[in-house]
Amino acid sequence: MSTLHQNLLNIQINKSINGFTLYYHQHLLLRHTTENPCLWIGAGVADIDMFRGNFSIKDKLNEKIALTEATVSELPDGWLVQFSRGATISATLRISADEAGRLKLDLQNDDLHHNRIWLRLAANPDDHIYGCGEQFSYFDLRGKPFPLWTSEQGVGRNKTSYVTWQADCKENAGGDYYWTFFPQPTFVSTQKYYCHVDNSCYMNFDFSAPEYHELALWEGKTTLRFECADTYIDLLEKLTALLGRQPELPDWVYDGVTLGIQGGTEVCQQKLDTMRNAGVKVNGIWAQDWSGIRMTSFGKRVMWNWKWNSDSYPQLDSRIKQWKEEGVQFLSYITPYVASDKDLCAEAAKHGYLAKDAAGGDYLVEFGEFYGGVVDLTNPEAYDWFKDVIKKNMIALGCSGWMADFGEYLPTDTYLHNGVSAEIMHNAWPALWAKCNYEALQETGKLGEILFFMRAGYTGSQKYSTMMWAGDQNVDWSLDDGLASVVPAALSLAMTGHGLHHSDIGGYTTLFDMKRSKELLLRWCDFSAFTPMMRTHEGNRPGDNWQFDGDAETIAHFARMTTIFTTLKPYLKLAVAQNAATGLPVMRPLFLHYENDTTTYTLKYQYLLGQDL
Repeated sequence: MSTLHQNLLNIQINKSINGFTLYYHQHLLLRHTTENPCLWIGAGVADIDMFRGNFSIKDKLNEKIALTEATVSELPDGWLVQFSRGATISATLRISADEAGRLKLDLQNDDLHHNRIWLRLAANPDDHIYGCGEQFSYFDLRGKPFPLWTSEQGVGRNKTSYVTWQADCKENAGGDYYWTFFPQPTFVSTQKYYCHVDNSCYMNFDFSAPEYHELALWEGKTTLRFECADTYIDLLEKLTALLGRQPELPDWVYDGVTLGIQGGTEVCQQKLDTMRNAGVKVNGIWAQDWSGIRMTSFGKRVMWNWKWNSDSYPQLDSRIKQWKEEGVQFLSYITPYVASDKDLCAEAAKHGYLAKDAAGGDYLVEFGEFYGGVVDLTNPEAYDWFKDVIKKNMIALGCSGWMADFGEYLPTDTYLHNGVSAEIMHNAWPALWAKCNYEALQETGKLGEILFFMRAGYTGSQKYSTMMWAGDQNVDWSLDDGLASVVPAALSLAMTGHGLHHSDIGGYTTLFDMKRSKELLLRWCDFSAFTPMMRTHEGNRPGDNWQFDGDAETIAHFARMTTIFTTLKPYLKLAVAQNAATGLPVMRPLFLHYENDTTTYTLKYQYLLGQDL
């Protein structure tokens, strides 16, 4: 029996007088009748406004049509379903198995005018759903819709909170439960299958209904892939075989905390000496202001001109060598944008490397009291140029890592070299940004030695982003945007195929009278000792926040927790190796190892570190 035929045996189509059902490995996935169709199509015009990475998204919907009729015919390699409504409105679904034996659904509206799809997948009322990228407020997604669009995560992220209201009043920046840096059209069901949608358009996965999941796409065609497994561990191995896996971490990551320090070479040295002399295990210094500082009303920002600022950091090159000999790495910072008032932007503009506006000029984005050009990563020459910036200005300097920040700010009205609509490229941009960083390491032979970490992501980030971090939590205890929110974020990403995750110790966002307390910093330090990486951040207003060297007790606590972290090195390395080999994440939902314990399926603030902790 051929492999193709064997794969098709797992797919079952049952036709009836007024519809059909589709089963895959005995799981009902599609149920269509004239009275309850599984497919709607429509036409709409997106209305998307961005301000500093915060989006207002509306759909000017002109029509939405249920395709009530369905005709099923057999093909040599699968089935063809012709959906229709009358004589002129139709869509085509091709059902087949891909080269790896996955169920593949290719759906296309037959009229190019129709650029909206609503597809309903059959569900059971007691199903639990996980994934959809990095979700901060919910781990089990059942019962709510989840729009999928990369953006700032919001400040507060809960429309009932005072902080969210303040942020909304100031810059429409409060966000909501579904706002995320890393959305992804991938979910895992407790029926032990995954569903992955290949598109990068705006989508909304609605898990509210008891009998179906409705997937809405702002595009006229799509491809969905499904696989099943007997266990969730096996299912994640299959999912990550499709999406890709992260390489193992550099060995130095396990040797202590990475101290987030700003202020110059000597400030870094002084704080490093203070911590090490008190017994703190330090693996590195992360100085995000290595390229200079830009002060704004938001607080201390980085100068987006990606080269060593020798005025702020004199003798940094020689100090990096000294620190490395002492077992202390140096990490820096970069984004895929260049400040409009600096020379890298001028160089990019001269060569035509920036994304364009409607008039053909360089599109400059307002990033918070300064403007930046968007390096057009779809332009091969611009892509290689920016990759060389990373190689020459960071790797050659001796950086052992960096925060590859942002990626969410691609405006939908910009024009790109590849000719694809920016509305379609918007979600894909973070993964393209990850690939640029990944290839810089690969081409210099530094993969496995240098680490970069990102907050933004999409399909493809599993393969190309060597580490994720949870982005900009508030310096508070809130469930939706504080310390607690990091756990469902890590677990959601784990079920989306990215198994390496950490967070800023103490949080970041310091606004509206929020100030990091000593207690918060200590408890966040405790938590981070049981994640793949320990790294601190001063926050956007360092002077308002309690810092790691705030007093002797705080320093002693860091000494204790970094000792615990480094003691776990063999255990963590094993868990990271498992993630690289099979996609089994380092931070795991309990049901991966306790499938028969029904209480584990709704836990969102507990996790396993590896199998045993």
